[in-house]
Amino acid sequence: MSGAVDLSALKQPAVSAAEVPGDHAVTEANFEERVLRRSTQVPVVVALYSQRSPGSIELVKLLEKLVGQGNGDWDLATVEAEANMRIAQAFGVQGIPTVVAVAAGQPLADFTGNQPEEQVTGWIAAVVDAVRGKLPGVGAGEADAEPEAPEDPRFVAAETALENGDFEGAITAYQAILTAEPTNAEAKAALRQVQFLSRVQELDPAATAKADADPADLDAALAAADLDMFNQQPEAAFDRLIAQVKRTAGDDRTRARTHLLELFELFDPAEPIVVAARRKLAAALY
Repeated sequence: MSGAVDLSALKQPAVSAAEVPGDHAVTEANFEERVLRRSTQVPVVVALYSQRSPGSIELVKLLEKLVGQGNGDWDLATVEAEANMRIAQAFGVQGIPTVVAVAAGQPLADFTGNQPEEQVTGWIAAVVDAVRGKLPGVGAGEADAEPEAPEDPRFVAAETALENGDFEGAITAYQAILTAEPTNAEAKAALRQVQFLSRVQELDPAATAKADADPADLDAALAAADLDMFNQQPEAAFDRLIAQVKRTAGDDRTRARTHLLELFELFDPAEPIVVAARRKLAAALY
């Protein structure tokens, strides 16, 4: 579910909303404040349940216990799905209970069905670890937290250029860091992202339709894959390029494969969609 759900429609409060008792209860009326805004500080675990489902109520009680034992690194929002159908529809709920972690206003991870406490605790720990250092409220309650290191002015300059829409300036700044520190992983990752964003700005929005109409047009396929990625459809981008690897040979196959590997580098190598796509690529090559 990560990155695939548009929650923006829920910023407008519903005309009326059924109230659900509980300290962590959230309805359509307060979703923006309690989930979207709160998730810019710490991840918010949204538990969608039903009063008619004893198993989902048990899970809600477990989550209420766990959030009370936490250090403030995450928050809980419990949503009675039948009384708040717009929220359930926005998350694409297929079963009850459904639990979704929201960070910075976007879904990060989810699971469906009642789970044992050990598994839920591990899932929450993974969510918190994924946003540590990215959301200001995570780790704020740790007494032994180390003082925050001063920002590297080189990265500040690169990020400022990017915020101003100066892609070339940002690319130059990150490349300067790598010239001085060739193994700087943060600069490498940032440079890949900025180079991708810069490339996407120049693409023709009609490239996708052109590629779909003519599968033999490799240039259109490469552009369409970038647009798929920019539109948060990485699997579609990967599949498009793997199809090109299958149907081409020689230099064209090398171009398709190289482009695909560049898109892989935008992700953690252990990301499941990348692992699956690498298997498909291997099958296409051999």
